[in-house]
Amino acid sequence: MSDNLLAGPVDIVVIEFADPKPNGLVAPAIAELVESGTIRILDLVFVVKDADGDILTLELSDLDPDVAAQFDDLDGESGGLLSDEDVLQAAEALEPGTAALMAIFENSWARKVVSAVVDAGGRVVAHDRLDAETVNLALLSLDD
Repeated sequence: MSDNLLAGPVDIVVIEFADPKPNGLVAPAIAELVESGTIRILDLVFVVKDADGDILTLELSDLDPDVAAQFDDLDGESGGLLSDEDVLQAAEALEPGTAALMAIFENSWARKVVSAVVDAGGRVVAHDRLDAETVNLALLSLDD
């Protein structure tokens, strides 16, 4: 299989930060997932929505060099998959004066399962994902 072909499901995530200046503090956690083979980064973009609601897209090369260096361990980041339209749509959900990290990543951990499903003549007909906040709220409500 070519290194560019996917074998695991792909997620798109948008993580909003209250500080409009990216600081890179999430980079080590993401890098750990990449290093362990859990995920493979396919694209990564930073979005800033200023206080007036204007949207600015930043690539790693646009960041402060110290911040950009924290993302150097994210091998596999190929770029180009997130379109301007994708970025604008995601930015609409952001609060003014915030920044976001947008990422597309392959769930590499699922490659064996995907292969087994295909080998068994199966196919995934539905897939959904719930964010941690939603699940945690649901679990907390069970305690009431």
